Amino acid sequence: MNWIKHILICLGYVVLLGGITSCSLQSRIKKADRHYAIGEYYEAAKQYKQIYPKLDSKANKQQKAGLAFRQGECYRVLNSTNAITCYKNAIKLKYQDSIVYLRLAQCQQYAGKYNDAAKNYTVYLQNQPQSYVAQAGKYACEQVRNWQKSPTRHKVTAAKDFNRKRTSNFSPAFIGEDGDALMFTSNRPLSKKKNKISPSPVTGKQTFNLFSARKDANGKWTDIGPAEGLFGTGEEESGGEEEQKSDSTATEKKGTLETGVCSFTADGMAMYFTASQPVNGQDLGTQIYLSTRTGGEWGEPQQVKLFQDSSISVGHPAVNATGDTLYFVSDAPGGYGGKDIYRAVGENLTWSDIQNLGPQINTGDDELFPVVRRDGTLYFSSKGHPGYGGLDIFKAIPAGRDTTYGTSKVPLFTLLNMGVPFNSKEDDFGITFEGKTENGFFSSNRDQKKSKNDRIFHFVLPEMVLAVEGVLQDEQGEPLSDAVLRLVGTDGTNQKVPVRRDGTYKFKLQPNAKYVMLATSRGYLNQKQEVTTAGINDSRTYKQDFVLTSVSKPVKMNNVFYEFGKWELTEASSQELLGLVKLLNDNPNIMIELSAHTDMVGDSLSNLVLSEKRAQSCVDFLIRNGIESARLTPVGYGENMPVIASEAIHKEHSFIPEGQVLDEAFISSLPKEQQEVCNQINRRTEFKVIKTTYNLY
Repeated sequence: MNWIKHILICLGYVVLLGGITSCSLQSRIKKADRHYAIGEYYEAAKQYKQIYPKLDSKANKQQKAGLAFRQGECYRVLNSTNAITCYKNAIKLKYQDSIVYLRLAQCQQYAGKYNDAAKNYTVYLQNQPQSYVAQAGKYACEQVRNWQKSPTRHKVTAAKDFNRKRTSNFSPAFIGEDGDALMFTSNRPLSKKKNKISPSPVTGKQTFNLFSARKDANGKWTDIGPAEGLFGTGEEESGGEEEQKSDSTATEKKGTLETGVCSFTADGMAMYFTASQPVNGQDLGTQIYLSTRTGGEWGEPQQVKLFQDSSISVGHPAVNATGDTLYFVSDAPGGYGGKDIYRAVGENLTWSDIQNLGPQINTGDDELFPVVRRDGTLYFSSKGHPGYGGLDIFKAIPAGRDTTYGTSKVPLFTLLNMGVPFNSKEDDFGITFEGKTENGFFSSNRDQKKSKNDRIFHFVLPEMVLAVEGVLQDEQGEPLSDAVLRLVGTDGTNQKVPVRRDGTYKFKLQPNAKYVMLATSRGYLNQKQEVTTAGINDSRTYKQDFVLTSVSKPVKMNNVFYEFGKWELTEASSQELLGLVKLLNDNPNIMIELSAHTDMVGDSLSNLVLSEKRAQSCVDFLIRNGIESARLTPVGYGENMPVIASEAIHKEHSFIPEGQVLDEAFISSLPKEQQEVCNQINRRTEFKVIKTTYNLY
């Protein structure tokens, strides 16, 4: 029976070991959950990753589903595409809260998987049909391909002066309105010494601080370094070992202060910025501080008190040009969900009348990084409004009147997504403008495979140059240097445009205007053209040439054709004859003779009759298109008026001498192929001006 005893003992050890292992695993889950609860997402994700494969999905299915969801939440906050796998695991394990579909859809949209995201937004909306965030997300996924086809004129490039490998750099802000100095947030080392600071348990990255930069005479940003005078330099400020021992009353251990996301008054002498400082290893949220500049350094910062409850986090300050309105971000109770944008009135450290900007601006997700320009236009980034994915930059234009939300009266805005190239499927945020220009900087973590570090991008709005240019010439291609071109536009333009000696011209146009252009020259008929710049949103040079018709010479109409041996016009003739209609309308006082000519093949009398009918067919077309019959005289010449070869004909057909009459004697002397060329030249429709005073007297 000893072997039975040994088996029972071994089984007891296995059961005991399993119980210990299970207790240990549950303890680790609780520890990871504590990190998650206080927002230390990097540390929580790291621990969840180790725990997840060890948790039995059969015995602990719902617990494992919850762990997978929380792990996904951590990765989502950290902008890691691993979140997609975690949310899918949670769904596979039957996670019972439908929000998992919303989060999965948001991460798929962030990854540019718009079709998959739209499907999961739809699933979530079946459970939460009133969710604006899901409605906006689904709409965006369905429209994003069309949006991408209509970028703005802005040109965006990486701002190499500010960016550094393996660091995040974001939220630049100009110091004052001169545009020659700015501040930005970065987690680069504060000095050349080796950075011994542990990574943040929230982000897994080094501590963030404010850095300043100045523009030199060549337009290059230099003197990049920590903001002078601010506390939170990242250096240890505690005393030596003996001093620490003597301070027996110290109960709190303060971590390294992080500073970032700042805003300046118009004169650049006061700065509001975000700061946080963990105590006893715990992140206590962020607060807003004010520092004023004396000389080249920033003075001791003072905390800006906005809420009576000090546990409420506030950050991302944005002060208006007059310094009497402060916009900021908070997760204060009573908001619309996530982080909301608020505003307060006052100055310096005294602020009151705190108001949530309402559902026009805020959604059930995060609205962050407000920036306000001198004209009151508010810029911010949102995950809740229809966008390309991640944070998108929006422009909120004041409507000039207020509205009431709850107990608050706040301004109405017209909201616009800034579009491509500002926004991408990743996070785009922290915009700043150089004075009154449409040039500046913004932040994004786009175009990176793994790191997702934030980088600063420079944007410019090139001048939109609209112009029209061309040449004025006669029908032989000779420039008309003495021609006159008059422009009349809906923008008030009414002037003569100089024509150069070579007959060319160029004129600058204005946006959203319509122009009528009239070309005139002595001995030639007038020609009118129109150009419109309505709806044009990029630089363009229109090409508009003028070929003026001589008053004294017959004009051949090259593209008038008839059915073989008949007088009916072909469809291909319409465009040429409509051009003649326009010419007659541009010159309402002329009368013309319209003539048709045949070659010398066949009976001469039959050719004469055929040409008369062809001329009449052309006149009938002109009358049907509004030309008075009194201005038109049809004539058929048959084969009686052969062409006299011009210089142009000689250049095109070298076997025909210039000045040669293409009569029967000459044509008969040529080879058969050349005879056909001459017959084709003789077969023609022409018009010539016979009077220029119609209806003048």
